[in-house]
Amino acid sequence: MPSASDTVTAPGAAPAPPGPAAGRPRLGRVLTIAAVVALAAAVLAFPGLAPNPYILSAGIVVLNYAVLSTSWNFVGGFTGYISLGHGALAGLGGYGTGLLVTKAGLPSLAALVLAMLLVALIAVPIGFAALRVRGASFVIVSIALVLIMLLVFQSWASVTGGSRGLVVPRPFPDLLRPEHHRVFYYLYAGLLALALGVWWLIDRSRFGLGLKAIREDEDKAEALGTPTFAYKLVVFVVSAAFTALSGGLYALWFGDLDPVFQFSILTGSYMVLMALLGGVRNLFGPLVGALVVGTALEFFKGSFGNTPLHLVATGVLLGLVVMFMPDGVLPALRNLFARFDRTRQSSIREVSAAELRDQRLQSTGGKA
Repeated sequence: MPSASDTVTAPGAAPAPPGPAAGRPRLGRVLTIAAVVALAAAVLAFPGLAPNPYILSAGIVVLNYAVLSTSWNFVGGFTGYISLGHGALAGLGGYGTGLLVTKAGLPSLAALVLAMLLVALIAVPIGFAALRVRGASFVIVSIALVLIMLLVFQSWASVTGGSRGLVVPRPFPDLLRPEHHRVFYYLYAGLLALALGVWWLIDRSRFGLGLKAIREDEDKAEALGTPTFAYKLVVFVVSAAFTALSGGLYALWFGDLDPVFQFSILTGSYMVLMALLGGVRNLFGPLVGALVVGTALEFFKGSFGNTPLHLVATGVLLGLVVMFMPDGVLPALRNLFARFDRTRQSSIREVSAAELRDQRLQSTGGKA
């Protein structure tokens, strides 16, 4: 007489409830959503928890790094092209916003948006020139872009202020410094959310699929009909637009622009290192890298002042992470959980007679 565990489901009957393996993706999705909600809550609550305006300003700097590295990840994460020239795009966004406010007399918000559009327009010919080469040649071209912008903005002193710098009026002159920091903190948080949302949409689109094909094998992708150059150019312009917005917000917040700082190779290097640290193929990888590196930079600057020791300390930190987590923090954590999950899957569990019979039928080709 067959037992209850040996019964066969009749046609039209409700399927058996999913086992533990079927529930794992749903559990992982729930944990991911919970982590995102917790991170968003922590970001929004930070201004109220910051003990003083300096800590709040450090939070703005970290969010600025997060937006910049996420913006860089549109190119680096999707196409695999390593650009060290995104610091020039951020500098163009900052100076464009500052000059439109000081020279053209535009309102701060209008200047920010117009500067972003101008940088996106300038990124088209830059992309036409730079994206025709690959590998080390692309890296060299991106570095050359930063150096050219530095020379132009230092030499054009009658417009940019040169080495004297450019002072940008505060957009909210009636606010005290702490409230000023709070407003820009939330502006940066909103810009970061927008950049992450656009990255997420591209990642799940046909356009994103073509970009990933370029990253894996550009020649094969082109041979299969993907318009590789057009795809690279579009995503480069999108990346430039977000980078310019971050640079423009920095100009309005900080209020003092210096060509040596705005067009620095270090800015582009920080973007790359933060994205690589967190994981370039992950939506939140650059954000995690910015939280780690940006916080470490601010801590080391406070500890060592203007000496190069903060660069040495940051380099040691990054070296340790690269040695033990070469693919980034988030991929390393995912692999750790996957290894733990495989251990759980290999544990002994009870198997019903029906499952044994189905396995036997599959192995014998349906013959009893």
